[in-house]
Amino acid sequence: MFDHTLSAAHPLSGYGWDEGFAENFTPYAGQGIVPGRIVRVDRGRVDAVVAASAGDGDGTGDGVRTVLADTALVATSDPMKVPCTGDWAVIDLENGRAGNHVDGVVRALLPRRTAFVRSTSSKRSEGQILAANVDHAVIAVSLAEEFDLGRIERFVSLAWESGAQPLVALTKADLAGGPDRLAHLVEDAATVAPGVQVLGVSSATGEGVEALAAVLAGGTSVLLGRSGAGKSTLANALVGEYVQDVQAIRDRDGKGRHTTTTRDLLALPWGGVLIDTPGLRGVGLWDAETGLARTFSDVEALAEECRFPDCAHETEPGCAVLAAIEDGALPERRLESFRKLRRENLRIVAKTDARVRADIRRDWKQKQALGRHMGERKRGSRG
Repeated sequence: MFDHTLSAAHPLSGYGWDEGFAENFTPYAGQGIVPGRIVRVDRGRVDAVVAASAGDGDGTGDGVRTVLADTALVATSDPMKVPCTGDWAVIDLENGRAGNHVDGVVRALLPRRTAFVRSTSSKRSEGQILAANVDHAVIAVSLAEEFDLGRIERFVSLAWESGAQPLVALTKADLAGGPDRLAHLVEDAATVAPGVQVLGVSSATGEGVEALAAVLAGGTSVLLGRSGAGKSTLANALVGEYVQDVQAIRDRDGKGRHTTTTRDLLALPWGGVLIDTPGLRGVGLWDAETGLARTFSDVEALAEECRFPDCAHETEPGCAVLAAIEDGALPERRLESFRKLRRENLRIVAKTDARVRADIRRDWKQKQALGRHMGERKRGSRG
């Protein structure tokens, strides 16, 4: 039977513990077995926050303490199943105390509610989980460098696919060039991210930080973005103290040294937690069809009005998407970005799905045949 006392007034409730996670933990409950939230992963070991017992001398004063645990019992070659920052873990504190300088062993991971996944840079078909059990995915976009709408679309698509609610934070807003320019950039970002809140934020002046803090209060959030986007500086502003090392980044090009190398889970003063991540040089899509559909809901809505249900929005008569581009209702850049990301996503999915590979091959053959046919017609008309 589910014991509601596992979650009611639980010391870990500020870290996201609730009745659902407590119910999933029930089968593991036993002597020395405790739930813990992973705050950092490093070389086969994790730091995890657990409830402090009455006899613990290392409690932090808020009823929790941090332990170091091996992940040997959940070792796997599948990158989608390895422990990740934000995971809730089943930790055995009776193992590993003697001789190996750790407090216990992670025996299992509780089911993830959400997971932010990107494709790895390897040629193999693998995904990498950047953060787990996240409510809000905060996409940091620096206004100190070139404003890239395509990058926003890519990150927002992955955020929607993860199950989290995306939020775009235009950082270094004090460098935007004034309030009017900032308002214009916020509007541009909102246009390519339907249903997503966009905030201009400056850690230097404090602009927008309070509004962002109000949105993130009480839940789990992850900061994502390129190196130099100001994520760690923003994390310090949200936490209210210097918790993440930062290095100076040149405002003119966003370049410099970047010191965040691990994904860290930080407690927020008003409740809830924030996961700061290293800067991402690239973020590949990972089976993000649903996320793309939400990010490009404007294109999808127009496509439903096309004359042909399989319209490719290229030269077909009665194409509502092309008509919207012609009359200025839809930017052509938006359609090109949609095509690019869909092609990339299909390539990723095709690596593991034979049916998708067959569909791509059939479509390629049809286009080849059409090209030959059009070439023959052109040659015939000249003759």
